[in-house]
Amino acid sequence: MKNVLAFDLGASSGRAVIGSFDGKKITLTEVHRFKNDPVELGGTLYWDVLRLWYEICEGLVKAKPYGYDCIGIDTWGVDFGLFDRKGRLLGNPVHYRDRRYEGMVAASEKYISNDELYGVTGIQFMDFNTVFQLIATAEKEPELLERADRLLLMPDMLNYFLTGEMTAEYTMASTTQLLDARTRRWSADVLSKMPFGSSLLPDIIDPGTRVGTVTAELSELLGIPRVPVYAVCGHDTASAMVAVPAKEKDFAFLSCGTWSLLGTELDEPVINADTRSLNMTNEGGYGGCISFLKNIIGLWLIQESRRQWKREGTEYSFAELEKLALAAPSGRCLIDPDDPVFVPQGDIPGRIREYCRSSGQPVPEDVGAVMRCIYESIAGKYASTVKKLEKCTGKTYDTLHVIGGGVKDGLLLKMTAETTGMNVVPGPTEATALGNVAVQLIAEGELKDIAQARSVI
Repeated sequence: MKNVLAFDLGASSGRAVIGSFDGKKITLTEVHRFKNDPVELGGTLYWDVLRLWYEICEGLVKAKPYGYDCIGIDTWGVDFGLFDRKGRLLGNPVHYRDRRYEGMVAASEKYISNDELYGVTGIQFMDFNTVFQLIATAEKEPELLERADRLLLMPDMLNYFLTGEMTAEYTMASTTQLLDARTRRWSADVLSKMPFGSSLLPDIIDPGTRVGTVTAELSELLGIPRVPVYAVCGHDTASAMVAVPAKEKDFAFLSCGTWSLLGTELDEPVINADTRSLNMTNEGGYGGCISFLKNIIGLWLIQESRRQWKREGTEYSFAELEKLALAAPSGRCLIDPDDPVFVPQGDIPGRIREYCRSSGQPVPEDVGAVMRCIYESIAGKYASTVKKLEKCTGKTYDTLHVIGGGVKDGLLLKMTAETTGMNVVPGPTEATALGNVAVQLIAEGELKDIAQARSVI
């Protein structure tokens, strides 16, 4: 039995999972789960990265009885920490939902045109992409960048805490909108136009590369073995894509969680006028492949609405919300889930009502009506995105592999099948952790390649 330890950190929670492989089957055992709650202070929304590191240490200790031969970490994209010349973290990383990034896509054009930036990177424009976060930092906190010597994206930062080695993993680097999608390396042309130095960025390594080993200090402190730490697909979307159990080469997938990522896997990026106008993205995948997809605001709308109703005094389970949505009349109102008004945390139901009111639609007053609006809007967005995907690739997709936590939402799957007209194949739910484990197993020589990994999964 081969055991590897995977840390899978999402935008709302994280976990430590032991992946056990007996030569035929991968079994996942969750050994530690923890919340990932942002902290607002002084008008800025931060990630509590020191708490996350504490929880990772807890996971390392709790995994000891199982024994593990190596470690891998994946997280959400775009966010980063800055470090000084002595390797010290310069404050908590700022959350991508912080309001300082609103309007940064437009504001960045004084440095580089959006068309030129897309032509090199092939990345979908969102105000909180790393490039725009850095521009905002350069304009609003230049003294912070003056002190900074290195930028580490979230999984690379946690790998640094484990090993003392600073690197930039390819799939995560692709989320920055600073990577040349064709060369798979940092774009000198883009960086030369930016108000921050290219020296901040570490060398890029491919997923499956050994970053280093657990430091002697950490090993002694926690009583854990000095095992290898691998750069898996650090971006959780790329990690999940590894675990899509597709047998065919051309497949469509939907990674359904806080964000929905709908796309396919390609050998080379697709960057042209159509993909630019449709705001499609070319992110990095395992083995240098391209995750050609669209980022869609997904279950965030349900999660944050649920938090709002709790703040107002009523706590609903997800199952209760699904039942209320099912009981509400259909087809009364729709929103664009990707409207920027829905990105920040807060009163999502109130914003939905205002959106419907201002667009001349019936206003969803009760909880069930709001939920019905959310469900039908997300499913409708999936259907329109599939059509965009087919237009850009020139291919037709009959089957949609749905992976991630959204697999548990039967109503959303049913609506997705109805709106897309596709055969919806659910599972695995634990795709991100499985992809993390699979890349470690490939790196350790237990699996031959990604094709064998998908066959096992």
